[in-house]
Amino acid sequence: MGKQEEWGFKENHELHAAAGFTIRNILESIIGNIDQKRSGKPMIHLGHGDPSIYPCFRTSVSVEDALVESIRSANFNCYPSGIGIDPARSALAEYLSKDLPYNITNDDVFLTAGANHGIEVLLTVLARPGANILFPRPNYPIYEARARFSEIEVRHFDLLPDKGWEVDLDGVKALADKNTLGIVVINPGNPCGNVFTFDHMKKIAETARELGILVIADEVYAHLVFGEKPFIPMGVLGDIAPVLTLGSLSKRWIVPGWRFGWIAINDPTRILQQTGVVASIKSCLTISADPPTVIQGAIPSVIKNTPQSFFLNINKLLKEASDLFYEKVKEIPLVTCPHRPEGSMFAMVKLNMPAFEDVVDDTDFCMKMAKEESVVVLPGDVVGLKNWVRVSIGTEPKVLEDAIGRMKVFCLKHAKH
Repeated sequence: MGKQEEWGFKENHELHAAAGFTIRNILESIIGNIDQKRSGKPMIHLGHGDPSIYPCFRTSVSVEDALVESIRSANFNCYPSGIGIDPARSALAEYLSKDLPYNITNDDVFLTAGANHGIEVLLTVLARPGANILFPRPNYPIYEARARFSEIEVRHFDLLPDKGWEVDLDGVKALADKNTLGIVVINPGNPCGNVFTFDHMKKIAETARELGILVIADEVYAHLVFGEKPFIPMGVLGDIAPVLTLGSLSKRWIVPGWRFGWIAINDPTRILQQTGVVASIKSCLTISADPPTVIQGAIPSVIKNTPQSFFLNINKLLKEASDLFYEKVKEIPLVTCPHRPEGSMFAMVKLNMPAFEDVVDDTDFCMKMAKEESVVVLPGDVVGLKNWVRVSIGTEPKVLEDAIGRMKVFCLKHAKH
């Protein structure tokens, strides 16, 4: 048999390009640069929002019990409906309605395999040739990665650090045109750790209505707030502009590995029904992945039985971490944190690049600090802000303080003299 010179398959370069946007891919490169023999220090991972490894952040026993009960019942070993099982959808509808001026029903809730899956579904559903969508800068990178696989143009509006990372609404209006379909709003903020006021959110909703676009409200960090501003879901303004809300069990319940999320329709005027968007979401989910049925089966108990004291304690821990981080970073030369974190698990830190002797940019900063100090943070370039870094504060206080100390040592070592 002759040698086959040409095969009908080849490498997918577009996939590699999209993967370059992902936090996971970048962090693996940074972690691979760690030299613990050189540093003599254990790794401290402040690169992603997963505090579940720390005992003080362990999820509630009631959550664990709910999953065990779901498994042992043998009622959830089957295939679920593509849009999710009704008891879970109904429990979520009741849970979400408590924060709204109107009630949503199980028909308004669709279950996803984590919020990342929800992002994939919405971008798939909404994309059409010639259309564009407005993303924040900085942004959660999965939006950028998934958009590369959709027939949709991405346009970026700025979040303003000197205004507590509010949306640049004038910039939004300048970007939008007749082909704009929606705007993504992340609140509480990832990567910025900010929380929007009701007045600012109302201006966002009014801008969306003026432009004739929908709002994708990424509320994965809902209720994880510890500053002066309360969390208010964008859905309260659903009568002004239609809102597609993304939520997740991952963060508030500290179980990111469960991969359970949802899409909620906040649209009392039923515009998304009339335009066929809701029907398209259902269709997309029938050919997509499902969250495991045993986790769906546990959701009613998780929501009903998690004690309020658990949530209060998590927010207390994050508040202490936020205060510690914000004050200690002031002692580090060459970096500034313009805004005290007040929600989610993150802070954005600006690097004074001209003051470094031998660090060329944010990626170089992260690579070298990992190698020399075994501290992992995320380059701001990944989220759209060159020469910033995103830092997770979801750690034990002593670990966070150690990490900040190592960052100070690194900056002093590499500062121009």
